[in-house]
Amino acid sequence: MAQSLELLLIQFLMPDNDARRQAEEQIRRLARDPQVVPALVHHLRTAKTPNVRQLAAVLLRKKITSHWPKLPPHAKASLKQALIDSITIDHSHLVRRASANVVSIIAKYAVPAGEWPELLPFIFHCSQSPQEDHREVKMFRDFVPSILNVSRQCLANGEEDVASIAFEIFDELIESPAPLLGDSVRSIVQFSLEVCSNQELEINIRQQAIQIISWLVKFKASFLKKHKLVIPILQVMCPLLTETADEDGDSDLAADRSAAEVIDTMAINLPRHVFPPVLEFASVSFRHINPKYREAAVTSLGVVSEGCCEHLKDKLEDCLKVVLEALKDQEQMVRGAASFALGQFAEHLQPEILSHYESVLPCILNALEDPSDEVKEKSYYALAAFCEDMGEDILPYLDPLMCRLVMSLQGSPRNLQETCMSAIGSVAAAAEQAFMPYAEKVLEMMKGFMVLTNDEDLCARARATEVVGIVAMAVGRARMETVLPPFIEAAISGFVLDYSELREYTHGFFSNVAEILDDSFAQYLPHVVPLAFSSCNLDDGSAVDIDDADSVDNGFSGVSSDDDVNDEPRVRNISVRTGVLDEKAAATQAIGFFALHTKSAYAPYLEESLKILIRHSGYFHEDVRLQAIISLKHILTAIRAIPPAHADVLEKQKDILDTVMNIYIKTMREDDDKEVVAQACTSLADIVRDCGFAIIEPYITRLAEATLILLRQESCCQQVESDGEDDGDIDHDEVLMDAVSDLLPAFAKVMGSYFDPIFTKLFDSLMKFAKSPHPPQDKTMVVATLAEVAQGMGAPISAYVDKIMPLVLKELASSEATNRRNAAFCVGEMCKNGGAAALKYYGDILHGLHRLFADSEPDDAVRDNAAGAIARMIMVQPQSIPLNQVLPVFIKALPLKEDHEESMVVYSCVCNLLLSSHPQILPLVPDVINAFAQVVVSPNESDEVKTVVAKAVSHLISVYGQQMQPILSALPPTHANALASFANRR
Repeated sequence: MAQSLELLLIQFLMPDNDARRQAEEQIRRLARDPQVVPALVHHLRTAKTPNVRQLAAVLLRKKITSHWPKLPPHAKASLKQALIDSITIDHSHLVRRASANVVSIIAKYAVPAGEWPELLPFIFHCSQSPQEDHREVKMFRDFVPSILNVSRQCLANGEEDVASIAFEIFDELIESPAPLLGDSVRSIVQFSLEVCSNQELEINIRQQAIQIISWLVKFKASFLKKHKLVIPILQVMCPLLTETADEDGDSDLAADRSAAEVIDTMAINLPRHVFPPVLEFASVSFRHINPKYREAAVTSLGVVSEGCCEHLKDKLEDCLKVVLEALKDQEQMVRGAASFALGQFAEHLQPEILSHYESVLPCILNALEDPSDEVKEKSYYALAAFCEDMGEDILPYLDPLMCRLVMSLQGSPRNLQETCMSAIGSVAAAAEQAFMPYAEKVLEMMKGFMVLTNDEDLCARARATEVVGIVAMAVGRARMETVLPPFIEAAISGFVLDYSELREYTHGFFSNVAEILDDSFAQYLPHVVPLAFSSCNLDDGSAVDIDDADSVDNGFSGVSSDDDVNDEPRVRNISVRTGVLDEKAAATQAIGFFALHTKSAYAPYLEESLKILIRHSGYFHEDVRLQAIISLKHILTAIRAIPPAHADVLEKQKDILDTVMNIYIKTMREDDDKEVVAQACTSLADIVRDCGFAIIEPYITRLAEATLILLRQESCCQQVESDGEDDGDIDHDEVLMDAVSDLLPAFAKVMGSYFDPIFTKLFDSLMKFAKSPHPPQDKTMVVATLAEVAQGMGAPISAYVDKIMPLVLKELASSEATNRRNAAFCVGEMCKNGGAAALKYYGDILHGLHRLFADSEPDDAVRDNAAGAIARMIMVQPQSIPLNQVLPVFIKALPLKEDHEESMVVYSCVCNLLLSSHPQILPLVPDVINAFAQVVVSPNESDEVKTVVAKAVSHLISVYGQQMQPILSALPPTHANALASFANRR
């Protein structure tokens, strides 16, 4: 049949109408025979003419529905493979499209549910087709209703394996770069929610349904917003938190755990949409008689605390009240969830959470006495997270905390000892020198842990090693330098125990010791550098455990669609957590610290270190890349510290700079992790400032181009997966954009007025962040950037004054203190550098600043920056300022209370007025002297500022003599003596 059919196909394509009609009739007759399918497949594969291949595919599409059930298995397999080959490798666009149409027909009408697994190769190949071929794969949208209908029927009949195949198909469709889902998203979500909420189904199939929701949240968040599916999803996921896991089952497959993972992912990707319904669920469930609902209430608040941190901060008092009350619940499960939530609050709601320490710390201390070890363990975690950044606020609690922790460490099981040690480390980090009385006891206890060698004790040994490093950092070099050698020896000896976590924590310990000892750490380099190199060079390929969900260290593990270890790993957005990976990240960090603190002594290790860091800057996991990006800058610091006694040193410095700059610029453009890119930008800004324009000039053009790409949000890390829809929401990483915006002031500082041509190209993209609907944080980022650019670039900023000033004047009246503070700083710099262009705004500026001096202004830093702005205006345009009205308000705001970076400009302005005996300042001399006296006794002011002040006081005494005595005599004795002391130093 194949040979005769080929002739007929060729005849059908001929221009002769009679011949064509004859061929069509014969083809129709042959097509009644199922054997026509193998013949058409043969021509689809082998015909030399694209038109023949296309016609074969078209005929297949027309006949496949009736013939499919009659085909033997080998014929079906042959057809499928031919279609895959045609779709993926045929040169003809029309042939590929016709073949894809056949797949659609097979999928919709011909394939029994039991044969769906064989469809997966089609879907995979079609979904990976190039962008220009997406027309061929949109037909899969029509296939979704068929899958859903059959799946529902099969689930009703107990055939869960068929629905499992459906979820695998959805999985491929979701991950496809082609826009395959369309409006079928709503149907897929509805079906998945039906399955995951049905407690009569097996947990595995429910897990798959939850996983589909999770992938949709990650890859198609804009679709969920567009189709208003966020609330329906949360209305199912939040109640799933109340399910009780089967005691005999796998806890990682528990519905409540998986639901928590989805809610966490939703909070990170859709915080504004997620927080209100979760807060409503928590508020209602917290008063429920069923303890599982109370547990779910506080769990939900803890789970969203990372993603919804800004929204939670606005409701912190109410949410914290719920969590602290739950910490006293009669049910252990509720208290455990509360201690988890409190730890999450402490970790993610900084620094606002710290202001509540008076209510939080006593509750945690009580929880440490809980009869449940699980509650205790989570409470130690909460304590560790809370205390780390408390600073001196921890001092009133230091003694009771340490007494309790030391007692627990001596009499608790191993798992509690480990979390207890973490808490001790956090307390030490917060207390710093005040930890001195406890250091000896703690170090002695750690010494006992650092000699343990049994496998079950090595995790505790790792924690102890970490604590020694933290305590050493807290109490300082003077106390620790003579104490450290035996601990360093014990740490090194731990490497023979072949325990990755111990090696990881030991690298962290060495990093801390290097920071403490600084150049004295050079003596240990021959011992510790090879260990770091060894960890960096480990082969972790066999240890990689690919998780189907981002691994977030919040007490909930990832969600897997099944248990098949042979599944192909995902090619993007994978999350990997292995001991080897963490060890590599710690070792990479250690290399940087060794170089930074020993500088020229690190020279023998620079070449090998650079090779490792270059390799790790392209590592598959972002944690290692991040540490490589940080350490590369430290390597540059080390090589630049080597005296250029020989030409080869200068050449080496140039080569390393070139390598580092190229990696950073490539990272800005191509890395897909925002934190890594932000760190590259931060490091670049530091390098630009440290090296100066002459050294970085060859890279300026490429740096500016990469910066522009980031400002336009077009870099790799800023690409959001969607089906081509843009819902207009503002969604970017604040940390990333802050780091990007910091580059502009760095350029301006080293380039001065030469930055203007580059700034012109960046200006419009920067200003877009100040337009609606961007949040206040974006607007103040723009204003702060503009202020620092004006400060560095100087006079050329005048060309931008008319575009900038309306924004800044509006920001002076912002409800956010940070915005008002930056706006005040910005108007000062605009007036200082904007020349005549700024003059016409002086009236509006003075009006806006006047509000910031009023008693109603609650923020001292805002008032300090307002004073700085007035000082700059007076110094550049005194004749344009009504000094008789402005100076009394200005002087009344002195001394500065918080932002002492404004001190030099403010006090220099006042001193200049005094030295020139300006008539408007003389009546205010008593107030000025009182402010100056407070300046000279302040530990927050520099000697340089105090010297400027003293010079003005000496001038007043020399000029006005006796008139000054009553003013000086009215000062408190300590202030008068300090002022006299500084005045006499001149």
